[in-house]
Amino acid sequence: MTDAPIGNPLLTDTDLPDFAAIRPEHVVPAVTALVDDHRAAVDRITTSGASGFGDVVLASERADFTLSRGWSPVGHLHGVADTPDLRAAHAQAQAMLSEYFAVAGQNRDLYAALIRVADGAGFPDLPAADRRAVELGIRGFRLSGVALEGDAQARFREIGTTLSRLGTEFGNAVLDATEAWSEHVIDDAALAGVPPSALAILRSYAVEKGLDGWLVTLRQPSVQAILTYATDRDLRARVYRAYNTRASDQSDSPQFDNAARIAQIVALRHESAQLLGFSDAAARSVETKMAQSADEALAFLADLARRARPLAEADLADARAFAKTEFEIDTLMPWDMGFVAEALRRQRHGLDEEAIKAYFPLPHVLSGVRSLVERLYGVRLIAREGVSVWNASVLYYDLVGVSGVPFAGVYLDLHARGGKRGGAWMDVCRPRFRDADRTHTPVAYLTCNFAPPTPDRPALLSHNDVLTLLHEFGHVLHHVLTEVDLPSIGGISSVEWDAVELPSQFMENFGWDKATLAEVSRHVDTGAALPDDLYDRMLGARRFQAGLFLLRQIEFATFDLRLHRDFDPAVGAQVEQTLAKVRAEVSVMAPPEWSRFANAFGHVFAGGYAAGYYSYLWAELLSADAYEGFAEAGPAAGDVFRREILSRGASRPAADSFAAYRGRAAKPDALLRHYGLAA
Repeated sequence: MTDAPIGNPLLTDTDLPDFAAIRPEHVVPAVTALVDDHRAAVDRITTSGASGFGDVVLASERADFTLSRGWSPVGHLHGVADTPDLRAAHAQAQAMLSEYFAVAGQNRDLYAALIRVADGAGFPDLPAADRRAVELGIRGFRLSGVALEGDAQARFREIGTTLSRLGTEFGNAVLDATEAWSEHVIDDAALAGVPPSALAILRSYAVEKGLDGWLVTLRQPSVQAILTYATDRDLRARVYRAYNTRASDQSDSPQFDNAARIAQIVALRHESAQLLGFSDAAARSVETKMAQSADEALAFLADLARRARPLAEADLADARAFAKTEFEIDTLMPWDMGFVAEALRRQRHGLDEEAIKAYFPLPHVLSGVRSLVERLYGVRLIAREGVSVWNASVLYYDLVGVSGVPFAGVYLDLHARGGKRGGAWMDVCRPRFRDADRTHTPVAYLTCNFAPPTPDRPALLSHNDVLTLLHEFGHVLHHVLTEVDLPSIGGISSVEWDAVELPSQFMENFGWDKATLAEVSRHVDTGAALPDDLYDRMLGARRFQAGLFLLRQIEFATFDLRLHRDFDPAVGAQVEQTLAKVRAEVSVMAPPEWSRFANAFGHVFAGGYAAGYYSYLWAELLSADAYEGFAEAGPAAGDVFRREILSRGASRPAADSFAAYRGRAAKPDALLRHYGLAA
């Protein structure tokens, strides 16, 4: 072990990180030590001339595991508890890691060792999962530029390091821009229409800043409340504009503009792909996905758009007519859509989102989700006290099977707050790894940005929040229920990106299941379960404005693919032009010219979805088909889904896992039925 500060919590071999002990000053020394140790481990493998699975692959997995165990808490804290000191330490350490892995990914000696394993006489006799790990490892080296020479190799490394830095800077700019804007409200009349639960959240934001009254911010609960309920159209317009110009030259804080970063990111991705012999970044992206080409994915999206457009046009016509009749809005604008849609939904289906929220207090929803997981997969989630966490609101659960012994764990960080990036996600804290006589249990982070509780009431979730929680639990289950012992192919690791959303979207379906909703609902005041008539009305409204939602997702996905497929170095990224062309073909209601959606599109420019955002819809096709299989087979399907999908990781191609569960390849019919589109 390389010398490092005594007591550095990032370097201790513990089952769980000691988050309360981690300080920014620990980060760079820990990463320095971790990189040195990883380099030494690789040197031992490559200088030994080893050709056996254990001496090459297991030794590599061990080195990777140790490094990821130390780095994971840092990356997580950067997303959920950001401070200036932590941000600076994270940026410095991430640059070190990016530079190191750019070189390590081109280590020809380690690549040659993997080739020796694959060419060895005993390779065909290895378990299928072990062979798959070797094959994917070899592919990973090739995609990391191991075959490049001289200047091309150096340039490829430089690009990788720069892209990592730009992605971090992009996300930081969005977070800073989100926190930079607020509107202080003293007179509650200015917030007419906003329900009491949302007003309590806005008041808590004001208290956080030492202010009286209410504070409207660009945090997710605030934006959703204003755009859905505020009767003041000008307020809705101001919030919409501030939110949709974040991190751009059109905002009140243009110093956070991400435009130049986007241009660099797209250009560098294109150059990197071409260095590897691909025509463009989209072609490079689909190399690790189920789709065979960007054109196939675009054709899939175009077909959906063709089917969805009539439904979306009808949705928009309804909204425009209702806005004119009920609110005297002659020209429906994007900042009116959420408000008008909620009012129309209340009128047409008798639904009031605020009334629905009363049935979903977070503590009971969590209890119901735990019951669902046990019913489907025979796994109990048991709360554990005394776990070191980064915020007092964070929960920790052990996952326990029939033996009663914990085999996995999950942290839940569910509420929006300052210093925490928006959205919802699952990430890996620790992967499963069986190393000799020791098994490291998998641990996940589940992060959301729900409205926090108030002093006198628990947090109340919208039905969409419930679906979000189920979605992220699907990712968690994919990670923690793996039975693959190698981190590189266990859980979500190395699963084709357009299939990785299958388990999460599969779980969303249970948010519409009557028995499940009975489990997760309990009125915050009366304790009553969700009434049958309210459930029937919710089900009737399930496809309310589904056409508009679907076209919006198709717009995002098509823009992402075309931006990366059609990039021309001679003219640059053409971000707004590409988006305008896609909207002209796909959308039925274009946003204002000043909107800068792309400047905060973190999935694509600061996440793992570059030229892959279409995977949400691709995986939704898989999940709709998979859920219909569940409905046909009954409860026993949970065991099959766990065995054939959740437990397998990337130990075999995702298409093979789906076929093993469903008995055939996926068909698009279920997705079309899911959205009410004709097959």
